[in-house]
Amino acid sequence: MMLTPRQKRAERRNRNQNMVDMNLVSLIDVFTILIFFLLSNSGGVETLPSPRAVLLPESVTETSPRETVVVIVSATEILVDGRKVASVAQVLAMKDDLIEPLRAELALLQSSRQVIRKENEALSKRLTIMGDKNIPYRLLRKIMVSSARANFSDVSFAVRQKVES
Repeated sequence: MMLTPRQKRAERRNRNQNMVDMNLVSLIDVFTILIFFLLSNSGGVETLPSPRAVLLPESVTETSPRETVVVIVSATEILVDGRKVASVAQVLAMKDDLIEPLRAELALLQSSRQVIRKENEALSKRLTIMGDKNIPYRLLRKIMVSSARANFSDVSFAVRQKVES
């Protein structure tokens, strides 16, 4: 039996109409709720970057880390939020307690952070130092002096939580 082109089109249209239509609106709603749930729950855990060159000291502290500017001090270099600002050998050779490249980088970060509410102004002055447990105290003192000169008044030290046995 030979079909005319019009009959072929009608048959093709009938065959395609028998397929089940999906309601995309409800599917989009489910995905929106799922994305909202995942985004709201992913921000609950604060973790600090942990480079392999830095071996943190252990502590029994219960306080969880806060989101702050992070200064990483390894055996060879000082990094601010992942950018190298000075080498440890140069800093230890300096007689002055102020590390000018570190102070300048921290001051730049401080000025680029915009505080909207007055209550949050203290939060913008927080700094976390991730120092290797073997760095000398005079290096740590120089880092703290430089951070204080850049108006970072709330300094925390990152540690590994000691496992109680």
